[in-house]
Amino acid sequence: MEHNQHGFPEGFLWGGATAANQIEGGFREGNKGLNISDVLPGGKERLKILMSPGFNFEIDNEKYRYPNHEAIDFYHRYKEDIALFAEMGFKVFRMSIAWTRIFPNGDELEPNEEGLAFYDRVFDELHKYGIEPVVTISHYEMPLHLVKEYGGWRSRQVVTFFERYATSIFNRYKDKVKYWMTFNEINGALKMPIMSMGFSPQNEEVRYQQTFQAFHHQFVASAMAVKTCKQIIPDAQIGCMILFAPVYSYDSNPENVLYALKEEELFNYFCADVHVRGVYPTFIQRFFKEHSVELEIQDGDLELIKEGTVDYIGLSYYMSRTDKKVKAEEEKANGNIVGGVKNPFLKASDWGWEIDPVGLRISLNKLYGRYQVPLFVVENGLGAYDQVEEDGTINDDHRIDYLREHIKAMEEAIADGVELMGYTSWGCIDLVSMSTGEMSKRYGFIYVDKQDDGSGTLERKPKKSFYWYKNVIATNGEQL
Repeated sequence: MEHNQHGFPEGFLWGGATAANQIEGGFREGNKGLNISDVLPGGKERLKILMSPGFNFEIDNEKYRYPNHEAIDFYHRYKEDIALFAEMGFKVFRMSIAWTRIFPNGDELEPNEEGLAFYDRVFDELHKYGIEPVVTISHYEMPLHLVKEYGGWRSRQVVTFFERYATSIFNRYKDKVKYWMTFNEINGALKMPIMSMGFSPQNEEVRYQQTFQAFHHQFVASAMAVKTCKQIIPDAQIGCMILFAPVYSYDSNPENVLYALKEEELFNYFCADVHVRGVYPTFIQRFFKEHSVELEIQDGDLELIKEGTVDYIGLSYYMSRTDKKVKAEEEKANGNIVGGVKNPFLKASDWGWEIDPVGLRISLNKLYGRYQVPLFVVENGLGAYDQVEEDGTINDDHRIDYLREHIKAMEEAIADGVELMGYTSWGCIDLVSMSTGEMSKRYGFIYVDKQDDGSGTLERKPKKSFYWYKNVIATNGEQL
């Protein structure tokens, strides 16, 4: 990309982002197998239920609703949705492939043709409008069979299954997809491994041992995928994807500053260091020693990780985290999914996520200063209640204000010298919330008539932000 002196570079990749399990529906169609998201009940307690002792990963339609089963029915309505993305002027569309559409159980030897053909149709439709797909290989939808029979990513065997899956889609879509990412928000497993790793630690004593062993297996699998992708699609760009939340010290007390530093190293940089630098960072060795973590590393693993480094860092940014070493219960920012204490300088969303546009500029500067590789903001957005007016309009100025300030922060980061590839706003069309299973927590530029109780026509309707973002893209970020 050629960089302008001011503003966004020519060729900047504007678009939107989704995940298969949150939009597709058709959970049993096309010979698709079950994945973790298919057994997630709807409602604010869904993650608590999922991680509770005795949860059996079975579908119980009498007890729970499962909004992911239909989601917004992208499986049947993708042409309509992609036409709306094209109307906004998307350059790219970030999506994921459902692993269980390609390998229904995860451990088969041959892929499922019906699943492969579905994504062929989606990619062809995107290319019809000149939209490049940005594909996440694994986005919170691990095959349920691998969870039940193998224990998720704790098992070394899953590396082989993932390699087979990744190789199959690289071969199939080598002429249709040039932007890839391996694991969605891989570092999020430090908070909640069930979604991305397929297990909850059996108890606190083994929590770190199990989680970091699973991380090692994912690092090996990611490196294999990078190398295989480069062999099959030489001009491809393949990145990692992390959840980035800068950690601020609550005050200038050196104890709190050191605590914030160590928390940021572990959460924000550990996974990225391995993906980008190809080595385990030095700071993790003390952590392993203090938490009795001893990794099983096979011959050749570390060499493979060194050889399979990524081309760019994809990141989600929703909030920052303010923290201190010792905190009282009433100080905690309970709505913030990354924890911490309440920041008196920040407002919060309807769901308690603290809003910090300057934190995005800080994040981009920190990441680029540390790694010197291109960055790609692949998730950012505001989950909020939207009101449909009597005349049918949806005036989501709250969303426009949020996105405007974050786009300004990206522009400032570019002026700071950060190499930024693009921006895909999360939930460009309303979708099922991962954390709560709600439809009322809306992110999209496009309203979908689907309610928390499952009712609705699934009609698509542009919001005010649709036309605003269309103009942002048309002017390459000059008019906000």
